[in-house]
Amino acid sequence: MPEIVFLLNGETVRVGDEPPTRTLLDWLRERRGLTGTKEGCAEGDCGACTVMVTDERGARAMNACILFLPQFHGKAVRTIEGISGPDGQLHPVQDEMIRHNGSQCGFCTPGFVVSMAVAHANGATDWNDQLAGNLCRCTGYAPIVRAARAAADRPVPDWISADIAFSLPEILPGVRGQAAPAGATLAMPGSSDELADWYAAHPDATLIAGATDVGLWVTKQLRALMPVAFLNGCHDLKEIGVTDDGIRIGACVTLSDLRATMAVHHPDFAELIRRYGAVQVRNAATIGGNIANGSPIGDGAPALIALGATLHLRKGDARRDMPLEDFFMDYGRQDRAPGEFVEAVTIPRQPDRLKCYKLSKRFDQDISAICGCFNITVSDGTVTAARIAFGGMAGIPKRATSVETALTGQPWTEAGIAEANAAWDKDFSPMSDMRASAEYRLSAARNMLKRYFLEDTGTGARVMEVQP
Repeated sequence: MPEIVFLLNGETVRVGDEPPTRTLLDWLRERRGLTGTKEGCAEGDCGACTVMVTDERGARAMNACILFLPQFHGKAVRTIEGISGPDGQLHPVQDEMIRHNGSQCGFCTPGFVVSMAVAHANGATDWNDQLAGNLCRCTGYAPIVRAARAAADRPVPDWISADIAFSLPEILPGVRGQAAPAGATLAMPGSSDELADWYAAHPDATLIAGATDVGLWVTKQLRALMPVAFLNGCHDLKEIGVTDDGIRIGACVTLSDLRATMAVHHPDFAELIRRYGAVQVRNAATIGGNIANGSPIGDGAPALIALGATLHLRKGDARRDMPLEDFFMDYGRQDRAPGEFVEAVTIPRQPDRLKCYKLSKRFDQDISAICGCFNITVSDGTVTAARIAFGGMAGIPKRATSVETALTGQPWTEAGIAEANAAWDKDFSPMSDMRASAEYRLSAARNMLKRYFLEDTGTGARVMEVQP
């Protein structure tokens, strides 16, 4: 493995003798003796492994249990041991956790404290979101949230600010990526051009961006992934460009960054992203990985398809574009050649008519039973265009083309919507599983269309999404 260099609790560390798919959590506990960072679920759900990661984008909470060492190259990492000061000074959130009795058994406490410290550094006070990825079974969240609120106005400690202020060149020149020879089985490319050259020579390789899915292949399935390429150095794939014609989103844009952009242009998409995993997951997961994974219950694709997004693929120097819905061919099959990767996705600029509805057993951090996204244009009381897409209704993210056709040209009324009811069976034959029955899915899809109509005509229908 190429030498990995990063700051750990304010100290520069160099790692060169570890497998590239060794998780940060395992390395911290087994090689550094930093056992405050815990393993609970080993899949990014419970937050016991939360660490603070700082780079040019600021401080973020991330899951050490499913992220690999090369992903931290050139960054600053703080574990629970580094949240307190170098002379043992308590961080404000640690002090307030003691004052408010925010810990009982203590297993979850390190992860909570790190998440709270990141939020404190960023001035974030939406605690229901910030702590949704940290699980406490003993104390409950009330005293923890009280502690977070009490610490909110206290200054950020100097040792935390030092990480926020540090710049990448202070760690290592050329830290943005490490190109690999064509024959190497591990690559850390510094640009999409370097990635394209290497991937063309290694078409069977695994590309690792956020590792929020790939990490589980290692921690749960114990898979060997070589050859691999880590894409965190491809900064040109992390860009979002907004023009008069479209919003081009690089494949390595995280869901957290995408949410911030969508909050401006398509707020309902941003709200859907808020329910995608937790803060720690959204800070790592990328939209390109979400698409390339091809999951029929991935929440990103239905919204993008409803917005008429175009997918940009690249293999070597060759590029091709396609409507995103055409990328998904069948369960587990996408229209992507060996050595070809997702480079970006573009949403055409348009008036915001998008609504996204997610049904899951839990409101936060849960897999969708059904996710429906609607983008319907109405002029003078008549439907003039419709794009409707679903996850969880088929083996792929899929448009409801028969329903769209049935709606187009019809009056925008409850009677007009009822006329389209028979078309749902032409578009979908959903399966029954542990999340929902086929009958429930079809009924919910019909109800989502009616919900869109009610909201569009001024009737509030989000009774289950009350915010404190």
